Amino acid sequence: MHKALMKGNEALGEAAIKAGCRYFFGYPITPQNEVPEYLAKRMPEVDGVFLQAESEVAAINMVYGASAAGARVMTSSSSPGISLKQEGISYIAAAELPCVIVNIMRGGPGLGGIQAAQSDYFQATKGGGNGDYRLIVYAPASIQELVDITMDAFDVADKYRNPVMILGDGVLGQMMEPVEFKETALKNLPIKPWACTGRKKYRPQNIVNSLYLDAEVLEQHNFDLLDKYEAISQCEKAAESYMTSDAEIVLVAYGTTARIVKAAVHLAREKGIKAGMVRPVTLWPFPDNYMRDAVTTRTKAVLTVEMSTGQLIEDVRLAVDGKVPVHFYGRVGGVVPSVKAVYHEICRITGQSSEVPDKIEKGIRYFFEGGIRING
Repeated sequence: MHKALMKGNEALGEAAIKAGCRYFFGYPITPQNEVPEYLAKRMPEVDGVFLQAESEVAAINMVYGASAAGARVMTSSSSPGISLKQEGISYIAAAELPCVIVNIMRGGPGLGGIQAAQSDYFQATKGGGNGDYRLIVYAPASIQELVDITMDAFDVADKYRNPVMILGDGVLGQMMEPVEFKETALKNLPIKPWACTGRKKYRPQNIVNSLYLDAEVLEQHNFDLLDKYEAISQCEKAAESYMTSDAEIVLVAYGTTARIVKAAVHLAREKGIKAGMVRPVTLWPFPDNYMRDAVTTRTKAVLTVEMSTGQLIEDVRLAVDGKVPVHFYGRVGGVVPSVKAVYHEICRITGQSSEVPDKIEKGIRYFFEGGIRING
């Protein structure tokens, strides 16, 4: 394997192809436009299908059809576009069809702006469409992790016959980092005996459906889905715990924001403040076990940092279960939190001076793991 310098959106597209995705249906919206642009070129090169649908509503229903026929299929969009797909996503989850849905988030509500935001957490993790259903939701924090998660997402979707969402933001989609792609064995893709591929003599008729007119039958279907979601919750939780073993204040952040928070943790440690971080990689199932392990008898407070008015914090509070106070710091509308602002918040909560030594002041402007310059 060799490394290539790639933009996040384009690396995501290439990762999908290497994972065996051969169908993409979407509609342009910033800041994810490089995903369909890249796949418009690459899909024909691998005998795949790229189709720009007439709308987001049409695109998600094309995903439904391709998945029902057994294909590995993906769609991508940004916040308002994902909103338009919600009915179709609910149908796909109800019909137990595997697919990958990418949301490169932008500011909101409404049409909002094209800058990075994290205000779609509720929509992704609580269900933006109707009914009792769940998406498996991943939140990568680097382009390499975005590539790895994208490639694994198709396997996870097939394993559970469930849609998987990858939740990124405008920073992750637009920045460039070196990445490498792991080898894949596309000849070993799972057989899908449930797919509608034309009735064969050796099997009964397959029906893909989300309509159940008998109330008791629909209730049983919901219970069966619930059993699946509980199995996912048991097996698929993932998070990064960073410097939490002796932490007196634990910060919680995901995606791009977690990279900023990690720098603030380092800065706090330089000042003698025992700070640590939990970074959820799966937003659903939420990694509450990691939170419980991180909040020890030494922990005095938890601080969640988000590019929203406070959505992740609800799951953090549930996981902490009242053991320590949970504080919040957020920026919205496309404003990205600075390292220094997060550091100041750590100092405020812990009652420490927030003065930054000169040598650290100079270094912090360039410290952001992965190579992004932060003007703190």
